[in-house]
Amino acid sequence: MMNQILFAGVLGLFLTLAGTPLLIKLLARKGYGQYIRDDGPREHASKRGTPTMGGIAFILATVAAYFLSKLITGKPPTYSGLLVLGLMVGMGLVGFLDDYIKIVKRRSLGLRAKAKMAGQLIVGISFAVLSLQFADSRNNTPASTKLSFITDFGWTIGPVLFVLWALFMILAMSNGVNLTDGLDGLATGASVLVFGAYTFIGVWQFQESCANGETLTNPNACYEVRDPLDLAVVSAALMGACLGFLWWNTSPAKIFMGDTGSLALGGVLAGLAICSRTELLMAVLGGLFVLITMSVVIQVGSFKLTGKRVFRMAPLQHHFELKGWSEVLVVVRFWIIQGICVIVGLGVFYAGWAAEK
Repeated sequence: MMNQILFAGVLGLFLTLAGTPLLIKLLARKGYGQYIRDDGPREHASKRGTPTMGGIAFILATVAAYFLSKLITGKPPTYSGLLVLGLMVGMGLVGFLDDYIKIVKRRSLGLRAKAKMAGQLIVGISFAVLSLQFADSRNNTPASTKLSFITDFGWTIGPVLFVLWALFMILAMSNGVNLTDGLDGLATGASVLVFGAYTFIGVWQFQESCANGETLTNPNACYEVRDPLDLAVVSAALMGACLGFLWWNTSPAKIFMGDTGSLALGGVLAGLAICSRTELLMAVLGGLFVLITMSVVIQVGSFKLTGKRVFRMAPLQHHFELKGWSEVLVVVRFWIIQGICVIVGLGVFYAGWAAEK
């Protein structure tokens, strides 16, 4: 069964390592280069014209790696896996339209705010509604109408509130990754670490699934997750695909992921959290995305209330650039922060299981 995870990860890595240079050439030939804001750090001016929409590479690689791993192992896709992949592709499509308009119109603003929000709402609502369907033999659907941390807890919030909650998670994570994607390799490397964590979580939940009955290590702490192993397969494919993309996206970047990639990554992270019943744990595992998002909220809030800025520039990574840190130094140190968040998150996840012994 674990062969699926290995095949998905290796295939995702190989496909982006080999496929991204082809995409770079195609985008460069068409003149699809990045627009750089004039009010950003001066060092970023040299990035103007770098091919963007690179998210296409790891989106296609992830989908291909997932289905090829199924074909090789003879295992069928699951509803959970397909829904999470569908959420990634749908959000990526919204981002693609945004990127395309930026390039064609040669401006920093792509889709109008209302159009972009409408696209995200359509994709998010579709995922949320469908994730409450397709119950298995234990009556588990891909998502649950209960809130979750390391597993479901509390009262059922009902389908309407669940849809609103799922939408909030999808929009929050998409915006978080989008704001983080400001330096070469920053969002890509941080995402690799979170996908690695979800590969581990999926495997652990599969081994400790309530469906395994008497073979459980700890029957009091089993997991009622519909397709945990397939979520691990999706995570491994994403980890491999993003790692291969990072080869070309690291400083100096040969290609940027654009909104195509950042919205897709944010969407799929939310989808993994929802379907693995670790919704609130995502705030820890994706701590860097939360930190960077909060820096923007603080900056905007402070300026509106007091007329003063807390940071030299938001998002947070640009504040440190303006303080004199090199881009590579900011990226590596922020990766370390994200690594610490993942270690803490996995520690909390395991501690929750061990506490039930």
